[in-house]
Amino acid sequence: MNIMKIKWPAAVAGMIVFAAASLHAQQRISEDSRKLLIAFSAISTLYVDPADEKKLSENAITGMLEKLDPHSEYSNPEETKELTEPLESNFDGIGIQFNMLTDTLYVIQVISGGPSEKIGLLAGDRIIFVDDTVIAGVKMKNTDIMKRLRGPRNTQVRIKVRRTGFAELLEYTITRGNIPIYSLDAAYMLDESTGYIRLSRFAITSSKEIREAVGKLLLQGMENLVLDLQGNGGGYLHIAHELADEFLDREKLIVYTQGNRQPRENSFATEKGNFENGRLVLLVDEYSASASEIVSGAVQDWDRGVIVGRRTFGKGLVQKPVPLPDGSMIRLTVARYYTPSGRNIQKHYTMGNDTLYNRELIERYNRGELMSADSIHFPDSLKFNTLVSKRTVYGGGGIMPDVFIPLDSARYTDYHRKVSALGIINIVSMNYLDRNRKTLNKNYPDILRYKHGFNVPEDVLEELRQTAAEKEVEFNEEQYNKSRALITLQIKALIARDLFDMSEYYQIINDENESLKEALRIISSPDVYHRILGKGL
Repeated sequence: MNIMKIKWPAAVAGMIVFAAASLHAQQRISEDSRKLLIAFSAISTLYVDPADEKKLSENAITGMLEKLDPHSEYSNPEETKELTEPLESNFDGIGIQFNMLTDTLYVIQVISGGPSEKIGLLAGDRIIFVDDTVIAGVKMKNTDIMKRLRGPRNTQVRIKVRRTGFAELLEYTITRGNIPIYSLDAAYMLDESTGYIRLSRFAITSSKEIREAVGKLLLQGMENLVLDLQGNGGGYLHIAHELADEFLDREKLIVYTQGNRQPRENSFATEKGNFENGRLVLLVDEYSASASEIVSGAVQDWDRGVIVGRRTFGKGLVQKPVPLPDGSMIRLTVARYYTPSGRNIQKHYTMGNDTLYNRELIERYNRGELMSADSIHFPDSLKFNTLVSKRTVYGGGGIMPDVFIPLDSARYTDYHRKVSALGIINIVSMNYLDRNRKTLNKNYPDILRYKHGFNVPEDVLEELRQTAAEKEVEFNEEQYNKSRALITLQIKALIARDLFDMSEYYQIINDENESLKEALRIISSPDVYHRILGKGL
């Protein structure tokens, strides 16, 4: 057998010898690590075809992380920016909220004090050109449009806008500036003594936003609070600690973390909480994860408040960001977090197999768990007790609420899903508002008058049916009738959002929030509230 001898280029051989020698000098780095570096060097310098070293590095990192847990991941520089931006709470841009409807960018809101407000851009405007590029009617991705509108502060972008009542396009030059991103969606009074706050994510400014909202609601007479964490996928762990601190007495354990290379770290409440005594209900669902579960677990374990909704996602792993030189990042799982009673609520996963993990929520639906609490079973090995009333709680797969609310699937039909997915509900809402903005502003100067006085006209629903037919959504009368009330409510809420703000959207849409209805019933009755928590009056 002839064995071909490879003559290594002197530079390559020297590099490998140097790398191996230097790695040998570092006792912390194993033989396997040196092997990886040598393999990379060999491929990048000897492979038969040109090798993209950047891709080689990314593929190697991604391949390693994929064999670990489902939450360790790599993101390239662009993805890293997209991931961190919503949590950092600001970016540089022109200061608008927008929707893409029928391939046209509609301005939904102009952020107060932002660059667009200063030059006179209005809600309802349609942006047709950005600089010299047409963005309307060309099926451009939202991310591509955002790249054109965003940019470093103090740089300029030219836009051309179509506005109702003007025959010609209006042209503006906007100087980009710093734009705040808020994580608090809504804060208002449900009744004379109960406040409501909805948090969408745990961002850098979330604890400040919550403190300010609580302060304002207390001035309005708030004695009890409903905190809505439904759909909140989490964020920064230290922000979860700060939020839980608002509700817990000094020196009560909020959460602790521990890992193979990470010693136990305890996180305790301080004495600065602004809402440590009033009745408290937290709303959660199957999409409430991570930081949401830390807050929910601490509140539940200390019998501080009632958890209402459905079992949470089940993410009990802590990721540490590892920045890389080119702006990319590894989010590496370094520890597990535990609630005060000692629960780790991470749901089961198999190392290196994300398929079943990613289907877990679908499996919950298939086995009926979202419809009935009786379909949920925890082994005795996962049984824990709360720290005050000694109530039974469970670990190992999310936070199980104290009061279960089934998913209301009766109103959600295939017809509704199709008109929602195609943006038809948004389209007819925007069209109606565009035609009637002046009248609506005059007749409904505040949300209370709008909520109690405005009804969605029948011709708007007829427009929805016609638009759906034009988009080849087959009309199904039975399904339409089942979903009609929901569709009507969503149209009314979307008009309120665009007429006022996001908080007003929730004041409308929450009228049919079954978890919130139950929360209000519980919080309004001291007997019911304390009985659920196992406490006497």
